Amino acid sequence: MARYVFITGGVVSSLGKGLASAALGALLQARGYTVRLRKLDPYLNVDPGTMSPFEHGEVFVTDDGAETDLDLGHYERFTGVPARMTDSVSSGRVYSNVLEKERRGDYLGKTIQVVPHVTNEIKEFIDIGDDEVDFMLCEIGGTVGDIEGLPFFEAIRQFAQDKPRGQCIFMHLTLLPWIAASGELKTKPTQHSVKELRSIGLQPDVLVCRSEQPIPDKERAKIALFCNVRKDAVIAAPDLKSIYEAPMAYHREGLDQAVLDAFGIAPAPKPNLARWADVQDRIFNAEGDVNIAIVGKYVQLADAYKSIKEALMHGGMANRVKVNVEWVDAEIFEKEDPAPYLEGFHAILVPGGFGERGTEGKIKAAQFARERKIPYLGICLGMQMAVVEAARNLAGMTTAGSEEFDHESGKKRFEPVVYHLKEWVKGNHTVARKVDDDKGGTMRLGAYTAELAEGSKVAAAYGTTTIEERHRHRYEVDVKYRDQLEACGLKFSGMSPDGRLPEIVEYPDHPWFIGVQFHPELKSKPFDPHPLFADFVRAAKEVERLV
Repeated sequence: MARYVFITGGVVSSLGKGLASAALGALLQARGYTVRLRKLDPYLNVDPGTMSPFEHGEVFVTDDGAETDLDLGHYERFTGVPARMTDSVSSGRVYSNVLEKERRGDYLGKTIQVVPHVTNEIKEFIDIGDDEVDFMLCEIGGTVGDIEGLPFFEAIRQFAQDKPRGQCIFMHLTLLPWIAASGELKTKPTQHSVKELRSIGLQPDVLVCRSEQPIPDKERAKIALFCNVRKDAVIAAPDLKSIYEAPMAYHREGLDQAVLDAFGIAPAPKPNLARWADVQDRIFNAEGDVNIAIVGKYVQLADAYKSIKEALMHGGMANRVKVNVEWVDAEIFEKEDPAPYLEGFHAILVPGGFGERGTEGKIKAAQFARERKIPYLGICLGMQMAVVEAARNLAGMTTAGSEEFDHESGKKRFEPVVYHLKEWVKGNHTVARKVDDDKGGTMRLGAYTAELAEGSKVAAAYGTTTIEERHRHRYEVDVKYRDQLEACGLKFSGMSPDGRLPEIVEYPDHPWFIGVQFHPELKSKPFDPHPLFADFVRAAKEVERLV
């Protein structure tokens, strides 16, 4: 039976609950325990799949095809445990399930209420996989006091009561603001946040306090006294230069020990933190720099490409170089020459996206990288635009484009070298989709196998010819153009096992130009960099050596 840690937040949002949860998971692993992390989000969307990247940041996709919050990316990157569909739930999903049951008559005519029906649904979700791991870490999205989060707080209160004594603890993240004028940390916001939490029946066992300054012993004692928490369970969470310092920093502050003490686990196994010491060493003792441009359409919000930025950092760790990322708005190139913007970079990455806006700029970025022999990595839409660029400028198909853009405009303007995928094979069955299907959850989602061409650059990078990667898209490069494009030098070096869906393209005569239909960034970790990103940064490093 798993032990449960419920992580809540107070005072303000964006304090780093996801990072604290992930770091705690890593520390428990370092002590030899098995862990799984979950996210409970109060928003009414069924999942974040239909949210704008400007609204919510990136959508993290699991192997089994769930579209989830980006915090699940933190969980995977820090623990290496692949997230599952059952590791993320929203209020929208909970209410949808409850209403479906009501329509079926599962509640036998009873009046449906938040308590007990909604809270029971949440508790059933939390309890999934109870016998699989030693610790289950459940992060509650939002901030204590938010009206939409009340059913989740009530559910975890009930859940802790239902479980045997000592089976659940509560960890609360708060803010200790630094008042420069008086030169002191203020504990009152933390006191009020804990008071709010206690008013709904939850007493924190561990307090994690974000602050710009170290917490003096006097303030730590005051927090412990007024919040009814042991002094050694008041944990400081200072700002860090890198998020990958978090496991070591939290261990120095005693977070993992405080959690084990709250469960009464003594003596606690000693941690092996060699993995995280090596990660820190690779970050802070880099032996050079490379500059990489990310040419995208959501560059105003870095979280829209969170996993890509982290995967580039991991590639830098693999090569012991610091990767300097600069965000470049693809729309600029629709009216201006990309050369002045891109000439100073060692490599170019064009990420995924939806809709026509910015795509002509992405095409120009791919052309610039191809002609100037600069390493290029195109992901999802970035691959598709590289194919469109080849079709237009090498194969003479001047109207080449994507069917997505014709659907968006309602006009027939392009020869669709990229088309709407209407049917594909997943496991042992065929999936069918129509253009006018609902948007939510209807893409080609999750892990699919690809077969790589022997002797290709991508096979060399992976060190194998069979891979499995995660997808999130509804448009594909049309395989009927393969011969025409390969005659121009663009090799289709990765295909679905049935040979119908192009997964990877590359130029064999280019130093490093690879486009992939999937999202490799989702599987990269600091202690296990994704092979494509490691090889991409290596290629960028070679450019630096030549400059």
